[in-house]
Amino acid sequence: MSNIVIIPTYRERENIEDLIKAISELDPVYDILVIDDNSPDGTADIVKDLMKGNSHIHLIERPGKMGLGTAYIAGFRYAIEKGYDYIYEMDADFSHDPKDLVRLFRACHDDGADMAIGSRYISGVNVVNWPLSRVLMSYFASIYVRIITGMKVMDTTAGFKCYRREVLENIHPDHIKSVGYGFQIEMKFTAWKLGYKIIEIPIIFTDRKLGTSKMTGGIFNEALWGVLRMKLRSMVTRYPKK
Repeated sequence: MSNIVIIPTYRERENIEDLIKAISELDPVYDILVIDDNSPDGTADIVKDLMKGNSHIHLIERPGKMGLGTAYIAGFRYAIEKGYDYIYEMDADFSHDPKDLVRLFRACHDDGADMAIGSRYISGVNVVNWPLSRVLMSYFASIYVRIITGMKVMDTTAGFKCYRREVLENIHPDHIKSVGYGFQIEMKFTAWKLGYKIIEIPIIFTDRKLGTSKMTGGIFNEALWGVLRMKLRSMVTRYPKK
C-alpha cells in the first residue's frame, strides 16, 4: 500500500516548505511529487533542498506554465509507472488541510471508494475567506455541471481528490480534452461514466493566506463551455473498463 500526493506549483515559495513538512508528519506515509512550472521565485529550489536525505519527496520541473491539467497528467503518469496504489491531487496553498489526506485515504482504503473527493458542498457551503461572488460562482458552477452531466457529485470542480491507481489507468488522462478546472470536471465525469464508486468527504476549504491566487473568472467560463462540449462527446464515446 503506497500513497503519492501530486502538487502542481507556480510561485509558491511562501507555502511549499511548510506544506511538505505538514504532509511528511502524517500517518500513513505519503510520498510527495511537486510539478513546478519554472517558478521565478525559486519554488523548485526549496523543494530540491528538502529532497536532500528524504526519499519521499520528488520533483518534476517543466519549462514554463503549461496548465493545471497537463501538470496532473505528468504526475499521474509518474505515479502509475512507479506503481503507487493511491494517488492524490492537492493545491499548494493550504486551501486544503493536509490532515484531510488521511480522511481521503480511509474513504478509499477502508470504505471502498474508487475516487474520494474533498468536497466543499456535500454538507452545506464550507468555504472560508472567499468573497461572496466567488463562492456563488463556484457553487452554481457545480449545480450547472450536475444538470448538464447528470453526475451526482456536489463539488464538481473540487481539486482535492484521491484515486485508486486502477481508476487512472482506465480513465487514460492523456485523452482528457479539458484544461484548468474543466480538467477537474472531466476527470470526475469520466470516472462516473466508467461506473466507479465516488465518495465525497466534507472538508473546510480555506482561501490562501500567502502567495497569489491563480483563479480568474475566465477559468470558470472556459470550464462551463467545456462541460457542454464534454457532454456532447460523451454521447458518441464508449466507456468500457479494462
